[in-house]
Formats: sequence, structure tokens, C-alpha cells
Amino acid sequence: MAVRIRLSRVGATKRPSYRVVAIDSRRPRDGRALEILGFYDPLTKPATVQIDAERLAAWVGKGALPSDTVAKLIKINGSAPSPGAPPVTESPASKPKRSRKKAAAAATAEAAPTDVAPAKAAPTDAAPTEAAAADEAATTDEAPSAPEPAPDSEPAPTAEATE
Repeated sequence: MAVRIRLSRVGATKRPSYRVVAIDSRRPRDGRALEILGFYDPLTKPATVQIDAERLAAWVGKGALPSDTVAKLIKINGSAPSPGAPPVTESPASKPKRSRKKAAAAATAEAAPTDVAPAKAAPTDAAPTEAAAADEAATTDEAPSAPEPAPDSEPAPTAEATE
């Protein structure tokens, strides 16, 4: 029998309050509980949480798993089970699953060698870029000049030559 520690709703319409119960996981939400461990009232400011730590530790020691919400309430209440009992953790199903694309990207990133040279190489001095020319002009307070052509190539036509 799989026992869960979860909330069971009690209270009037639109005025909820909950019992913290140990219950068989196959039973309905408000079905017959094995034991009532405490209560939770979300309408009070701050919310009222009262859980019997001794009985909680006994059920967790027997293998009962708290639901995600009850695990949060236990942390809020500070009624963690005794040191001899297994720790109260959230179920692994509550963790968000990675999408297939992200899982594939992570697998390829792990498989890729780490000794690969950076993709962006530093510019060489032989061919200065426009960004480098702009940086030089900004530091010298001069108007940016056109980059000089390489010595092997023919000079670029000027505006005077085309007229």
C-alpha cells in the first residue's frame, strides 16, 4: 500500500481549509484518511499551518511520501521529521523536464571537445577593419580616414578621376 501525506479539502464553498492527512494514494482527495496529521488554513494572514511533527515523522519513517504542497508546508511550519527518519523531499516528478531539443543540445555540448580554438579570431594588422579605424580615430580626435589599400593592388579611383 503506497501511503501519501497530502491535503484533504474541508470547509464551505469559497472558504477552503485543508487537513494534512496520511492516506492511501489510490483513494480520492477527500476519501477516508488513515490519520489526520494537521491542518492548513490559507485564508488567514499569514496562512495558518499546524502539523504534528511526531506523527509526521512516524509516517515518513514507514515510507509515506509527502506531496509537493505538503513538503512546502512542512518547510514553512518547520515541523521536519526526526533525525532518524528519512528526509522530506519533493517527488522527482515535480522537476521540470527538459525538452528534446535542449537535451540534444546538452548532449552535443558535452560530446564536443573543449580544446577547440575560439571562433572569433583577433583582427590582423595587415588588414585593419572599420571598427579598428573608428577606434583609432576616436582616440586621436581626427576624422576617420579610409583604410589604405594593400601595396600590391591598384589604387582605388577617386571622385576626380571619374569626372
